[in-house]
Amino acid sequence: MEILSKKIVWTGKFMSAVEITYRDAHGVVRTWEALERVGVGGIVVMIAITLCGNVILEKQFRPPVGRDVIELPAGLVESHETMETAAKRELIEETGWSAGKLEFLAEGPISTGASTEALRAYLCTDLEFVGKNGGDDNEIIEVIEVPLGDAQDYLQETQKKGMLVDLKVFGLVELARRTLRQ
Repeated sequence: MEILSKKIVWTGKFMSAVEITYRDAHGVVRTWEALERVGVGGIVVMIAITLCGNVILEKQFRPPVGRDVIELPAGLVESHETMETAAKRELIEETGWSAGKLEFLAEGPISTGASTEALRAYLCTDLEFVGKNGGDDNEIIEVIEVPLGDAQDYLQETQKKGMLVDLKVFGLVELARRTLRQ
């Protein structure tokens, strides 16, 4: 298997649609459509745990699904930033909490069939509330604090009530919980 070429079909402010030509395991040349980020250095997600043991979640309207979604704080890395700097900035911007400590948890693709995006996850601890939350000008974010030990039940109950939950939250919260126990 090998990538033979990539052709940009269109480019927007933050995303490009690309047509990828590749040779499959049988030697057949095929094409695939995907999205790529434009002008960013990556994507970070933060699993932030307060001093009293709450995990910080967000409720945010997401136009692609047309509904509110329960998520973890996350954001784009600007081209001049490190991943860690972006994680600290985005956490403050979206939640009002500043992380005294960041610990790398995991990194990997988000949607392997549709996007070239990869996500880097950080466990954020030693938090201090430093001010206003809610995101930037194009975001309206409701910050939700849930006891870490009750997070999985909270997420499942939230789904039963008809709310969408980003599936990454389930696994990353569990990874953070296990990391903190070690």
